[in-house]
Order: sequence, then structure tokens, then C-alpha cells
Amino acid sequence: MSFTVLGGEGFIGGRLKARIAARGHEVRAPSRAELGDLGGDLGHVIYAIGVRAQFRSRLRDTVEAHVSLVGELLQRIRCRSFLYLSSTRVYAHASSSHEDALLPVKPADPDDFYNLSKVAGEAICLRHAAQTTRVARLSNTYGLEPTGENFLPSIIRDALGKGRIVLRSAPGSTKDYIAVDAAADHLIDIALGGRWRIYNVASGLNTRSGEIADAVGRAAAASVEVVTGAPEASVAPIDIARLSAEFPHQPSSLLADIPSLVEAYRRAAQS
Repeated sequence: MSFTVLGGEGFIGGRLKARIAARGHEVRAPSRAELGDLGGDLGHVIYAIGVRAQFRSRLRDTVEAHVSLVGELLQRIRCRSFLYLSSTRVYAHASSSHEDALLPVKPADPDDFYNLSKVAGEAICLRHAAQTTRVARLSNTYGLEPTGENFLPSIIRDALGKGRIVLRSAPGSTKDYIAVDAAADHLIDIALGGRWRIYNVASGLNTRSGEIADAVGRAAAASVEVVTGAPEASVAPIDIARLSAEFPHQPSSLLADIPSLVEAYRRAAQS
């Protein structure tokens, strides 16, 4: 099979390229500068272009990446399937995390700008006539991401570089985490033959930030402190019944993977 990964220079896109190649498929990853010249049959397209941690200060870039470019590409490219990577963050205010749940948003909430842009991108894909144009709502992925700005890479770098982790959210705060390679394999399977238009790609298990910090602290011999009055932010478990019913799914355990993950960050820092 032939794949085209859009956004292949990013964390998730890079792992997608590696996993696609490891499974014996052809893969290309054009740069943003090359998107205007895309032609021919692109095979199975996975759209991994996005703005992550800096979306609050890059509103225009976020809309272009999550909405405008998606619509433009779907109008002019030829492909066997198109898989748009959205986020399980869209369930922030929902009463259910099932793929068919209603998704309330708060336009006045700066954090919801990301969710609004992803929902708009999803809507463009789901209005497309081809049933092979799909959406994958991806949970928090983890793996070696030395320059990552999210919670896990940040506390691992602090643990290794400063010998100290400072938690700015309550230890009871929870999130769903899935290993990036496991997520990539699910995304490839969905692109090749998913029966539904929308999938949650997650572990289905929540992990407390306090447990994560303690595990990282043990692996890196670092202390753990909690900011006084740190707010608690927890999400409901992500519904993965659809994913699990169609594809083999073994939930990854972040806590079990932390010692090897910390060691990978240590080696990367020393190289």
C-alpha cells in the first residue's frame, strides 16, 4: 500500500512514517512547502498537521492547519482514503466520550479555541462524500519527544535536568495516555479499512498526574513538589468500544513504561 503523511515532521507524523515503513508499506511525507504541488494518487492520506501547545497565541495558524488547509486539500487531491487527526480534547464539556456524543463548546474560553478548530475540521471531513474520509480523535500520546512542551516531556526534562519536579496541577488530576507507536498502528489500521467515519484512539484508562510524577521522580532520582492550591483537572475515561471491537487493542500502561521512557530521554540528552 502507498501512504502519504501530511505533517510528517512532527512527533506523531514522524512515528507514523516509521510504523508505516516497518509494516512494509510505501510512505511519503511532503513538506508544507510542497503541498501546493501535490498530484497523482496519494494513496492513503493521514493528515497530522496541527498546532499543539502554542495554539492560544497562534490563532490564525491554528485555523489554517485544522480547518482551511483540510478543506482545500479535500477539494483537489486524489486518494484512496483520508484520515484527519483530531483530539479527544473535544469531549471537554461533553456528557459522554462516545464518538456520536454531542460536543458543547464555550467560545469565550481560550482553551476551547483548539476544540472549536478541531470540530470544524472534523465537520469538513464528515461532509465529504467519500466514506473513506474519516476522523480519528487522538488521546495524549507519549514517547521520546525531547523538545515537547506538554506535561510529560516537561516533567521528565525537569527531573533529569534539575532533579526536581514541580506539579502545577493537583496530584489527583487525570488524563488518558496512549503510547505513540500503539496509536500509530491503530491509525494505519483505520486508514486501511475502518468501517466507521469517527474513531477514538486512546487507551481507555486514566492515569493520575501525581502517580506519573512519582514514577518519573523514582526513575530519575528527582524530588516531587506540588504548588499550593494547584487546581484539579480531570477528564472522563475515553470510550474505546468502537476501536476495540474492530481492531486488536492492548491498552498501553504509561506507569509501566516510564522507567524505559526516562532512560530514553536521558540518552537523548547525553547524545
